[in-house]
Amino acid sequence: MSVMQVEVVSNEQSIFSGQASFVVVPTLNGELGIYPRHEPIMSLVRPGALRVTQADTSEEVLVAVSGGVLEVLPDRLTVLADVAVRSSEMDRERAEQARQAAHEALQNANDDESHAKAQAALAAAIAELKALDYLRVHKK
Repeated sequence: MSVMQVEVVSNEQSIFSGQASFVVVPTLNGELGIYPRHEPIMSLVRPGALRVTQADTSEEVLVAVSGGVLEVLPDRLTVLADVAVRSSEMDRERAEQARQAAHEALQNANDDESHAKAQAALAAAIAELKALDYLRVHKK
């Protein structure tokens, strides 16, 4: 079985590090499925659910990412995420509250800095909600 090293890192911490046989990354052009020995690429990541199929267990790891950068090499995949949340740490009620607070902050933003912070918070909340929706549909 062919494998690749996967690193998912947020601004604060390493979210996932391990061997994978397949990864799905939400990019600006849609979801990108990546197998080992993929051609090298770089892409921007959009808010959504990043899915990693672990090589040793075939278990799927789910991470909500709010945006960032993807680098793919034949034997390695790296995601540098603005914000990333593991599935075990996700909470729908908290994410809905964060989304509502971010919408309100966007409406009340009176300078570029507060507008950018509100947009980042909104992207993080949307990413978590998308990941939770994926879990609800696919993990019955």
